[in-house]
Amino acid sequence: MGKAQTRAQNKYIAKAYDRVNLVLKKDTSPTKDEVQAAADAEGVSLNAYIVAAISQQLSKDKP
Repeated sequence: MGKAQTRAQNKYIAKAYDRVNLVLKKDTSPTKDEVQAAADAEGVSLNAYIVAAISQQLSKDKP
């Protein structure tokens, strides 16, 4: 991938996506490894697993 293509891709990502930084303690549950194992068991990426969990919680919380 050339530099121009990388810049274009980064520009698109910045415009189309929001980024959230998730921090998990290594010595308390859930750990990254636990969440990754759950995602692997579902056959999805870590990101997709987290997004689905958030969506499910938001749907549950709606009146």
